[in-house]
Amino acid sequence: MDAVTLQALAAFPAQLAAHFALFPAAARHWTPPSWDGVPSEPLTAIEQVCHVRDIEIDGYHVRIRRTLGEDDPLLASLDTDRLARERRYGEDDPMAALAAFARAREETLAMLASITPEQLRRRARFEGYGPLSFKSLIHYLCSHDQQHLAGLQWVLGQYEATTA
Repeated sequence: MDAVTLQALAAFPAQLAAHFALFPAAARHWTPPSWDGVPSEPLTAIEQVCHVRDIEIDGYHVRIRRTLGEDDPLLASLDTDRLARERRYGEDDPMAALAAFARAREETLAMLASITPEQLRRRARFEGYGPLSFKSLIHYLCSHDQQHLAGLQWVLGQYEATTA
């Protein structure tokens, strides 16, 4: 895997925590009048953190293991709205969610540390994305990270626009 992507994946837990820390406590559950234009899923600040944690563990850990261990598996997409509702993201402890995510990302990076060029070419099918290689799956994970940093900035921008 290329160093730029691995470095971005390694840096993301601290970036996520720093972006979340920009929100005043009162704004962590705030929702804008409209979600039009949000670059991530329409989630509050605390919901963004919980979503990233759960997608890492229940999504990408499973997808990585299946792609490495099965021939051409179908990798499921996860229902963000259902997870947020069932797991009560709005009631979660943000510091615990950030810590759990950081541990999960360490596990992801450990899984990627010994990937061979042959493994990078392993094939799978990702629901909603289509056919992919293991390498492209990791790029999608990195892209997902960036979407949620953008989503946090977008929510913060909306909050600042309505409270200034």
